[in-house]
Amino acid sequence: MLHAVGGLGVLGLLATAGLISPAQAQAAAARPGFDARELNAALAALGAQEASASAELSLAAPDIAEVANAVSVEVKSRLPGTDRIAILVEKNPFPLAAVFSIPEGTQPEVITRLKMAQSADVVALVRANGRFHIARKAVIVTISGCG
Repeated sequence: MLHAVGGLGVLGLLATAGLISPAQAQAAAARPGFDARELNAALAALGAQEASASAELSLAAPDIAEVANAVSVEVKSRLPGTDRIAILVEKNPFPLAAVFSIPEGTQPEVITRLKMAQSADVVALVRANGRFHIARKAVIVTISGCG
């Protein structure tokens, strides 16, 4: 409801007034991407329709995931100014799996585990200096983790 009547402005105001925490405001602001049901819709919700491939990104995931309930994914960025890393799974019911804020002065690297519904591309999306960059890796799933 708050998003519909003013989005980030209202959420920021509520956070400033102490009625919600900054983390709650940030989580609410990120929700549209998590609600997306297709990869392109999730990318659009994140403002990343024009993401470009970059050799400065490293995306590590297994070629074959025996059981897809906990697929290990590692993303590293060598792009200066990296402040956000998102991980998406192309064919999951909700493709946006995770979004990480990278504080200034920290290594832009994340390792996590995620569920995969079926064989699909895992997509790493990095925002660096206001521009989006993308890397993909195909992962074959033998037993679904989202069913």
